[in-house]
Amino acid sequence: MSPVTLLPFIVLIGAMFLMTRSAKKKQQQAASMRNEMQPGSGVRTIGGMYATVKEVNEDTVLLDAAPGVDLLFAKNAIGAVLTDDEYNRIVHGIEHDLKADGSVVPDDASSLTETDEPAADASSDASDDKPLDLGKKDAADKPADEAAVADADEAEPKKTDGGADAK
Repeated sequence: MSPVTLLPFIVLIGAMFLMTRSAKKKQQQAASMRNEMQPGSGVRTIGGMYATVKEVNEDTVLLDAAPGVDLLFAKNAIGAVLTDDEYNRIVHGIEHDLKADGSVVPDDASSLTETDEPAADASSDASDDKPLDLGKKDAADKPADEAAVADADEAEPKKTDGGADAK
């Protein structure tokens, strides 16, 4: 056999070797991650459930999913061991990376519009002002007799090119 005919087989065997090697590395990393679990650390299972490690045994892990809810899982069912900050961010919504300056934008605008005056004073000031005009600006800008003529014109149908005569 010539080396040219053996070349595809050699390349195929080399690719299989590299793929199994990378898969083996990932398995070793996952195993070392699972072995480093300690009680109190947050984890995510392969099913997507977040819980806190309560107890670690040789092949199993006891997880605290909620107050009073303990679940027994196989170690292989643990998908990831999370850092404390990451676990608190995902499960509790707590951000530890807030800026130190303390300027926090409120969720609603009510705290931005509050005044130092009591509510009774604010309501009396509003009643002293003239009432708001909620009418159309076009009608308000016209004098009274022009507005009456405009209203009368709008009451009569107007003819337009082409479409008004056809019914």
